[in-house]
Amino acid sequence: MTDLQTSLFIIGGAFLVGVISYNKWQEYKAKKSVERAFSGSHDDVLMTPGKAPAKENGEAPARHEPKLFEPELDTDDMSALPHDDLEQSAEQQAIEPQLGNPVTASASAPPARKDLPVDELIDCAIPLALEAPVRGDKALPALQTLRHVGNKPIHFIGEDANGEWEPVAHGGIYTTLLAGVQLANRTNPLNEIEYSELVTRLRQIADDLGAEPDLPDMSEVMHTARGLHQFVIEHDAQLGVNIQSNGAPWAISTLLAALTRQGFDARPEGRMVMSDGDGGLLFSLSTNATAVAETTSRLTLLLDVPRVAPDRDGYGAMVACARSLAARLGGVLVDDSNQPLADVQLAEIAGQVDAFYREMDAAEIPAGSIRALRLFS
Repeated sequence: MTDLQTSLFIIGGAFLVGVISYNKWQEYKAKKSVERAFSGSHDDVLMTPGKAPAKENGEAPARHEPKLFEPELDTDDMSALPHDDLEQSAEQQAIEPQLGNPVTASASAPPARKDLPVDELIDCAIPLALEAPVRGDKALPALQTLRHVGNKPIHFIGEDANGEWEPVAHGGIYTTLLAGVQLANRTNPLNEIEYSELVTRLRQIADDLGAEPDLPDMSEVMHTARGLHQFVIEHDAQLGVNIQSNGAPWAISTLLAALTRQGFDARPEGRMVMSDGDGGLLFSLSTNATAVAETTSRLTLLLDVPRVAPDRDGYGAMVACARSLAARLGGVLVDDSNQPLADVQLAEIAGQVDAFYREMDAAEIPAGSIRALRLFS
């Protein structure tokens, strides 16, 4: 081996050792930065749902909202990007859904009740006139064979001898049955193929139970389904805010462990979610990193607006959480173009969010309600 080759081997080895040492040092700094950020023992009310810091004069703090943007159809995709500020013109302020009248085949169908699985505002309700009262024990095996058409759920309720409607259950005796298929969801409206399948299979069930289905006209059902889906499209919005590191990236393993201690729950699909305390979700968090990445320089908090009721103050809690994380981690709140989110921008979005909720209330589909949870799924 010549002196030149020996020198090259020595130089190459030194370079390799330097690269490895640098990477290890970066990992160490990332881990320590997160550990220092969450090493405090004080109770951080900003990280607790339903809590927010009070102003010095005792008044509740003003709510500041993040940039509003529309999601992809898959709401679990945390990479959805915000669009431009939501500015509603005079024409856009009338986003009333063209729902028309509820699709029912008979005037004898029950009034809409939010606690029943068949809701005439969002379901196509089909009465099944029985030749004789039927026991729930006999009806359930047949009804349970029809749970979905396409991706639309189907539910059944029954009317008892007292004229009360309830989900068909063992031990009940029913004089009339009512089937309901959901008219729309985030993916698409009920279509002709799905409705035809429903009719065919429903006739088979009716024959088994000695019943006659009173079927609505397909064209009317399709018209209502498309109108309801249009409402879903126009109100399928999310709130998102990013936290960008001002320095070294954060160690993901240490960060996720710290977030879990602060109230976030880790989901199997990799999301971190903040609970509302009653089994629902306020918002979720993404590290914007691949499964094998060890560090990240950007976090994204995301609120599924129509699925969280206004009184939960999901957007206020989310921004408070984002501010707390930014302060702890040495980051800054930014939009999707890495521009800092100023208080005035967040305040403007607050008004737009309030208007959004008023539109949903006017359509009798309040955000966070059972109707909204079914439609925006």
